Amino acid sequence: MAEKNALLEAFRQTDYRIAGNGKRTIRVLKEAFRNIEDDTESDIYGKGKIIEEFQNKIATYLGKETAVFFPSGTMAQQIALRIWCDEKGSKKVAYHPLCHLEIHEQEGLKELHHIEAILLGDKERLIELEDIYELDETISCLLLELPQREIGGQLPPYETLEAISAYCRKQGIKLHLDGARLFEILPYYQKSAAEICQLFDSVYVSFYKGIDGIAGAILAGPKAFTEQSKVWKRRHGGDLISLYPYIVSSDYYFEQRIGKMGQYYEGAKALAQLFNQCHGVSTRPVEPVSNMFHVHFSLPKEKVEAVLIEVYQATNIGLTSYLVETDENHCYYEVSIGDLYSNFSREALVELFQLLDEKMKAQA
Repeated sequence: MAEKNALLEAFRQTDYRIAGNGKRTIRVLKEAFRNIEDDTESDIYGKGKIIEEFQNKIATYLGKETAVFFPSGTMAQQIALRIWCDEKGSKKVAYHPLCHLEIHEQEGLKELHHIEAILLGDKERLIELEDIYELDETISCLLLELPQREIGGQLPPYETLEAISAYCRKQGIKLHLDGARLFEILPYYQKSAAEICQLFDSVYVSFYKGIDGIAGAILAGPKAFTEQSKVWKRRHGGDLISLYPYIVSSDYYFEQRIGKMGQYYEGAKALAQLFNQCHGVSTRPVEPVSNMFHVHFSLPKEKVEAVLIEVYQATNIGLTSYLVETDENHCYYEVSIGDLYSNFSREALVELFQLLDEKMKAQA
């Protein structure tokens, strides 16, 4: 067991990290509340100035009529699909084979809502317009995840999104956006959030991904849709007496980081370039389209762990605390760029990756 945790322990011993915005300690919450007055009133069961102002603010940012704050995206998205299924009168939806609802939610959509999922396209690539044309099932809703996390955070051309949106509207299919990382893709598309969201009937965004708040999500769309979502939120047990710790942190870090998404994106591209210059290392995609991507190693997991531990001990810099084995000769991990990346000079990063390159060659 200790051997399995060696990489994690070595990572914890480093003083500097390449990815993210810093450790998720209580400091994150304390900083968000630093300028909040003691007599600021709490929200109560989804009502009150603090929640309503934030919902209106994000609805405007997304270009949607209304929005509802949820404690989790898992809850928000299952509810969104349930509403569209009820409206259409069909309990079938379609999404990518590696969609979060399919692989990370213990079949919640099926068990809680009795909705059948049609897996669209191939798991190794993005959903394409032809996949939707070839659907031989009548579906109520199509869910698109932007970016597609499990295949490295890939994105379709914007013209493809427009074509899919137009087709769905013509066919009477509701189009829902899993926009957990919506903010992070704006620099790549060179579009506003509202421009992207106008292609979709409903939208979910997360406040603990690139924004890095405590937790929480927004579900946005037409007023009739969001009013129904409030009912389902209560049914799911998500209508907590107070959500203000999540709302305050979401609002604070939204303001702190929404303007840095371009910086994170440029950092991800520069970092991926350094990885791709190392022996036996490649990124997916080769050039990132957001602040996140996957790093693939063409060596057995145990050999890569040994390499990374040596690099950490020599540089005091941590790259990742884990590796995922894909087969006996390959493994990978996911990286997301945030505030920490800007602490490193180009020279320091070049030295780090020269060492990584040397160690990978020695293990080959």
